[in-house]
Amino acid sequence: MQIVTLLAHPDRADLTAAVADPIRARWGGGDLRWLDEGLAAEFGVETVPGDFWRVWQALQTQGFDIAVQPEEGRRKRVLLADMDSTMIGQECIDELAAEAGAGEFVASITARAMNGELDFEAALRERVALLKGLPAEAIAKVLAERITFASGGRKLVGTMKANGGYAVLVSGGFTAFTEAVAAYLGFDEDHANTLQVEGGRLAGTVAEPILGREAKVARLSEVCDRLGIPEDAVIAVGDGANDLAMLHRAGTGVALHAKPSVAAQCDIRVNHGDLTALLYLQGYAGEEFIAAP
Repeated sequence: MQIVTLLAHPDRADLTAAVADPIRARWGGGDLRWLDEGLAAEFGVETVPGDFWRVWQALQTQGFDIAVQPEEGRRKRVLLADMDSTMIGQECIDELAAEAGAGEFVASITARAMNGELDFEAALRERVALLKGLPAEAIAKVLAERITFASGGRKLVGTMKANGGYAVLVSGGFTAFTEAVAAYLGFDEDHANTLQVEGGRLAGTVAEPILGREAKVARLSEVCDRLGIPEDAVIAVGDGANDLAMLHRAGTGVALHAKPSVAAQCDIRVNHGDLTALLYLQGYAGEEFIAAP
């Protein structure tokens, strides 16, 4: 059995039976189950519909997301999440670069790296070099003034943990940010790169080895081994090219507001919903949501 999930933008909450029922009828689906009125609904089908992507594209133009996945095992035991532009709304290195007066140039490199046009590790070293001499206190300033949390993050982490889940933040960014973000959102652990500091200023270097694409996969494997669970018990979320390997490796990989070239390589794409979409995809109803303390 496959489960089809339909999702609306949380600010609009405009999903109706009039949107869902024609699709359900077309695919011979079972009864419509509302997970959250106006926001999320699901129904079962025997097999993945052959015209799924055509329907997906039509719904995108209407502002709705749709996904199909096996019913068995869809409620996961581990959340593995990217940080920049996923759990938060910014790319931390771009915000640091803005403090250093190189914001636009660094942001252009970041965009290309996240789109898979540049080698991630080389691009990170190049961007970090441009931060050399920036006072280390700029990190706290950026955290306080420039960083915003993505909608639904605390509910995602809190609900999964309340149901026996384990949450891991894994980022190609920096520990100075992941530590604060993980603490606020309720993650059990965080992993990222370390900015090196000399004399109270950023040295323009990052500790090696760099946590990049393959390191995220290695972290997924290590966490599963440590917890004694299979890798298909993981739901992973990210938006950039360096997230693709972990999205493909996890039992459920969600491309959330991802770069087009990244989303095109993923089966589950959320372009309108927020982070609570990962809960609806697992079959949680809105009334079950619990925000992280």
